[in-house]
Amino acid sequence: MLEVGVGMGADHLEWARHMPRSLSGIDLTERAIAHTATRLALYGLRSDLRLADAENLPFPDASFDLVYSWGVLHHSPDTPRAVREVLRVLRPGGVARVMIYHAHSMVGYMLWLRYALLAGRPTRSLGDVYAHHLESPGTKAYSRAEARSMFSEFSQVDIRTVLSFGDLLEGAVGQRHRGPLLTLAKRLYPRAAIRRLLPTHGLTMLIEATR
Repeated sequence: MLEVGVGMGADHLEWARHMPRSLSGIDLTERAIAHTATRLALYGLRSDLRLADAENLPFPDASFDLVYSWGVLHHSPDTPRAVREVLRVLRPGGVARVMIYHAHSMVGYMLWLRYALLAGRPTRSLGDVYAHHLESPGTKAYSRAEARSMFSEFSQVDIRTVLSFGDLLEGAVGQRHRGPLLTLAKRLYPRAAIRRLLPTHGLTMLIEATR
């Protein structure tokens, strides 16, 4: 099994606890690799951790039965290439489980409302808003059709979208954009109606694809 983008190692620790003989992980930063290795060592666990780029995975073809990546590939400059790399390192019948951001989400609509419409820039695209106001610069989000196209070389693809904490303005999500408008929105936000009427308009897009 391979995790693309181990981050601080929270998910990787759970994979190490429950996965079979072979576990690998990559990340673009030395800090993430070191932190994940330390986290695993505290529990007496190990993984083949490598400093690497998702667009150029340092593994031979058909190396893994499972590739997992949560919230990483939409940060890659060339996300379709990263998806092709996932396909390349999977064995026949292997499965990719990937989360990328969904363009048609409540988070996207709220960001567009604030940074496009209310800023006097109604023609600003949703993609540009995501790139400048959601997480790191250049962050992307995709429609279901775009995601299906990126994963079109897989033999089977299942896609579903899920409302996130951000979509529902729950918890501390959105503090980067704090202000009186956000405070008011949290008080008046129609969470029950959104769950009932717009359940597919979530930022989280879950993709399970079989090679």
